[in-house]
Amino acid sequence: MKNGKQLELPTIQGELEKALRTLIYGKRLPAASENNNRPIRAVFSGRTDKGVNSLGQVVHFDTDETIVASKFLYHINEILPDDISVTDLEKVDSRFHAQKSAKKRFYRFEFINRRCKNAFDGDLMRVKFSTDEDRMQKSLNYLLGEHDFSSFKSSGTLNPSTICTIYEAKVSRSGDKVIIDIVGNRFLYNMVRTIVGTLLEIEGHNLDSEHMLRVLEAKDRRKAGATVSPEGLTLMKVMY
Repeated sequence: MKNGKQLELPTIQGELEKALRTLIYGKRLPAASENNNRPIRAVFSGRTDKGVNSLGQVVHFDTDETIVASKFLYHINEILPDDISVTDLEKVDSRFHAQKSAKKRFYRFEFINRRCKNAFDGDLMRVKFSTDEDRMQKSLNYLLGEHDFSSFKSSGTLNPSTICTIYEAKVSRSGDKVIIDIVGNRFLYNMVRTIVGTLLEIEGHNLDSEHMLRVLEAKDRRKAGATVSPEGLTLMKVMY
């Protein structure tokens, strides 16, 4: 709060919409509508929390203005902040919806598995105890298919539906970095981060892999592990 007014923090959506308005309408846009009516709305394929990266976020917007893709792509990236960029632009059918038309979403979570820190680890979470990739893979296998993922749902989930389908869930290692790839039709709020937290609870307490199945079947958030930090989570790709 400042002088009795709620401060509006910058968001990726807000910055993108501001850049779109500037590029498409320029000075023709009335100042009042810039703050209130938002003549251009950017619709994202899904939400990403603070600290979560996105390499494959898909966004759509509607406009009647003529756009030359190559020029538009260059200019919008010049306008956007340095930590936001647009990699591709194409015209789609009016029935396309960035969120509702999506069939699959691919998330990746990475963490460092090493006792000592390294200056090159960046913001990635460091797990000091040893992890077993084979056991982690067995744990993840219980999540494959269509299930009720209530145990992995945070209270901030807006959609009341808790049924999701996981198509792929794989664990791999590259040196001291552990990589967890999960592909599903949809994900609940903080679902991937809670799955990772449950994996680490199994590893840290030397539990059997079937513990993941028991957590899943409980449909009780209290049975799952902690929701790990968002650093290390990346939306890799959205498939249509």
